[in-house]
Amino acid sequence: MRKTLQLFLGMMLIAFIAQAQDTKPIAWQDIATWKYMPGQAFRLSPDGQWQAFGLVQTEGDAEIILQKVGDESSKKTFKIGSTNYPSMQFSEDGKWFVYTEYPTFSEKKANEKNKGKALKNKAILIKLGTEDKKEFEGVSNYAFNGEASSVLAINLSKEGNGDARGSDLLMYHLATEKAQNIGNVADFSFNKAGSYLAYTVDAANQSGNGLYLMNVTGNSMQILDSDKASYRSLNWTEKGEAFAALKLVKDKKYKQDKGQVIGVKNLTPPQVTVYNPEKDSVNFDQEFTISPNRTPMWSEDLTRLFYGIHPLVLAEKEEAKKEVDQDSVKQTEAEAMKKIMADTTIKSISDLQKAIAKLDSGKVKDKKDDEADTPDMTIWHWNDSRLQSRQQVMQNQDKNYSFWAMYDVNAAKHIQLQDSSMRELNILDKERYALGSDLQAYELDGNLNGQSYRDFYIVDLKTGEKKELFTNFYLPNYSSFPRESPDGTKLIYGLDGHYYIYDILTAQSRNITEGMPVSFVNVEDDHNIEKPLYGALGWSSDSKYVLIRDGWDIWQIPVTESKETPVNLTVNGKTDQIRYQYRFTLDPEEKGIDLSKPAFIRMYGEWTKKSGIAKLTPERRGGMNPGAEVLIWEDANVGNLSKAKNAETYYFSKEKFNEPTQIYLTDASLTNPTQATENAPDAGKYAWSAGTMLVDYVSDKGDKLQGTLFLPAGYEEGKKYPTVVYYYEKLSQTRHNWSNPGYGGTGWNPGVYTSNGFAVFIPDIVYKLDDPGMSAVWCVIPAVKEAIKTGVIDEDNIGIHGHSWGGYQTSFLITQTDMFKAAAAGAPLTNMISMYDLIYWNSGGGNMSIFEASQGRFRGAPWENWEAYERNSPVYHVKNVKTPLLLLHNDKDGAVDFTQGIEYYSALRRLKKPVVMMQYKGENHGLSKLENRKDYSVRMMEFFDHHLKGEAAPDWWKSGVNLLDLDEHLKERAF
Repeated sequence: MRKTLQLFLGMMLIAFIAQAQDTKPIAWQDIATWKYMPGQAFRLSPDGQWQAFGLVQTEGDAEIILQKVGDESSKKTFKIGSTNYPSMQFSEDGKWFVYTEYPTFSEKKANEKNKGKALKNKAILIKLGTEDKKEFEGVSNYAFNGEASSVLAINLSKEGNGDARGSDLLMYHLATEKAQNIGNVADFSFNKAGSYLAYTVDAANQSGNGLYLMNVTGNSMQILDSDKASYRSLNWTEKGEAFAALKLVKDKKYKQDKGQVIGVKNLTPPQVTVYNPEKDSVNFDQEFTISPNRTPMWSEDLTRLFYGIHPLVLAEKEEAKKEVDQDSVKQTEAEAMKKIMADTTIKSISDLQKAIAKLDSGKVKDKKDDEADTPDMTIWHWNDSRLQSRQQVMQNQDKNYSFWAMYDVNAAKHIQLQDSSMRELNILDKERYALGSDLQAYELDGNLNGQSYRDFYIVDLKTGEKKELFTNFYLPNYSSFPRESPDGTKLIYGLDGHYYIYDILTAQSRNITEGMPVSFVNVEDDHNIEKPLYGALGWSSDSKYVLIRDGWDIWQIPVTESKETPVNLTVNGKTDQIRYQYRFTLDPEEKGIDLSKPAFIRMYGEWTKKSGIAKLTPERRGGMNPGAEVLIWEDANVGNLSKAKNAETYYFSKEKFNEPTQIYLTDASLTNPTQATENAPDAGKYAWSAGTMLVDYVSDKGDKLQGTLFLPAGYEEGKKYPTVVYYYEKLSQTRHNWSNPGYGGTGWNPGVYTSNGFAVFIPDIVYKLDDPGMSAVWCVIPAVKEAIKTGVIDEDNIGIHGHSWGGYQTSFLITQTDMFKAAAAGAPLTNMISMYDLIYWNSGGGNMSIFEASQGRFRGAPWENWEAYERNSPVYHVKNVKTPLLLLHNDKDGAVDFTQGIEYYSALRRLKKPVVMMQYKGENHGLSKLENRKDYSVRMMEFFDHHLKGEAAPDWWKSGVNLLDLDEHLKERAF
């Protein structure tokens, strides 16, 4: 027996060695055709009987794999052309499957090169369990008719039709295989049951435009409203017994269309309400109109319609003026010509030419020619609540902003619910009340120092009456923001480190966490804010309880004063250092947490990095056997639990750093899961990391921290390896995250580096106020020293890399230590003093709020805290740098201004330090163009290969590239 076991183990070892020899490091060239499953590309039929998932390629065609659950023999693969996000749907009854087929990668490239017409997609319909397949050409979008599953509606691509939005809508009847064509359909939407189809017609010259309702079961159609107008924004109620829509009518006097709201209910026969504000001069301010920028909706009791309103803006009259001016010119010229022709002194062609020249010199000019040019400018004022740059970014949103209003159908009355004194309004569940808020009084200061305050109001949706709730309310993070109960009568909010319940009916507040044995303040949040709270998981469906995290455990807390006390549902979180993080929402239509049903909770081990899923059952809540039942607990990244809509078939994802993400099917017990997907089917061809190690260390300031050490492919114990250290605040939790090989926007891919013989070390960084740069020094250096003790890292060949905030840490670290042989910094902040006053162009906001209350973690501005800003600015310590630096900074960086890279590069160059800066023209904070992502990914690895592995220096590093030689240089490197 022992010999047999030894022989078996020997054979296994031989097989393992043979397999290892068959694999190879993944090269950047291999990534172009690497197949992978993008996020959200797995589908399970509502009855749990069929599954499908998509695989895509960066430079190639995608495919969809469809099969009956548990039946490999039924598996079919469909080529779907080139896309990053496969589109596919199952019918509600689980009998049909439809997907989109796109033009191929080669077709798209050829069309792009030849600047051809837009290519069109197909829809492919499959009857599950058969060979039946039907194609539909030139498809824009499609949808099954909800629960009925009797029709597939297909909107075809628009052909001509001028400015009209409509195109043909095919109603393909699944049972009879007959297609019905409805012309000029712009928008369509089925109710939940699938018994009715609401659609709008938008035809050329607005002929036949209107709102229509089809009884799908009886195949009959009704015209609900028809006019020379545009109809849009269809919105069914949740139950599907009513819907609302907008009607927009052009008026040449105004820039915007004038709006009307249509409400349809009691569908057999339909009761139609059309509210036209032009006919309501008493209640509706005629300087406003109904806006197309808010989707209308019914109240749950179908007595009120909600919609947006916005001011009317008069149309420009330049065209009208121009027409008048041109007419005047023609008239004047005609009169002048008559005078010329009547002039008796004209006796020759020469006299006539002189007269016409005289007319030209004195003729009436187009008025526009006489007008002065309008300056193209911006006025920046010190009291602007928002920077002009922010106003520019928000210009369209501000222009299209609308206020909520409602129409009481029975009373035939319009009520405006908000105005410019209350810019935000959230209609609460059940549509009895709304929560209003406004930050205008605090917006300027908030944009300067990053601290967030608001005023809150309660709005009665029966009367429109507004009542003040809170003024000067502090929001250290979103957890403090008021959130409504499912019955719409209560709010939970955070204040001064506690959670409170506000009862709207009684106008009373109650502190529900005072006196509890735990605190809900997130003491690990190291930003410059006061008492930020951990988030509430939500309300119970009966609105009697809330579930709140304390960072470790989940507590069930009654919202009204009673003999009931808060219950720790998970019990062992803090004791065992397990974080119960969040609840998986299995029913997207739920209203609150049903405590009579099991709840599935995501678990994470703070120091083990394990993860899993636990179940909370009603009988364990405070019972004889309290706590969560652990269903899955593994050294892996487990999550994304979901289920079939109408069946007890569950699925979740699992991955490791060296094992691609896969989906697993199971039942409610989550036992005996079976792998449902084959993500990254070519993974077996390549060598991956041999595994991971956790490194415990203590920062120079006494913080207990961890780092994750990712072993290189083919790791041999006792051998040391070149290592790249990567960081961005806390990242050790990524120990089990699969890194899909790709050309990232920052050039970094840890899986590709470990595949190519590098070890990768990712330590955690925690921050002390006023020392963001020094905090990296206090955390990273002791982390690396501790990691070296594992024997994996070659201490003479360590590189560091980070992007953005990580780029800042890199730029700063090399001014404080010589332990790193090479450094690559992407889009780094390098001068905290100059950066403070610059603009975050992507949002248009200023950096100062980020520096004081967010990532910068400074107290006050530079002129109030000069030494701290200077102490933590890489550029002021540049003379200490001895580490070769590869710097990436793009000229259109909208997050970290390009000047930050220039400052650091210029200072290093002045001191003749080894530095190369890569600038990709027109690129933002990260690289988006494929050719640029490819280029930088390869260059960064060449940089580390040279400095850490001793390979020959690439020419661009050794000698640089003259501008005149750049084109030839790039041609030689193309792959």
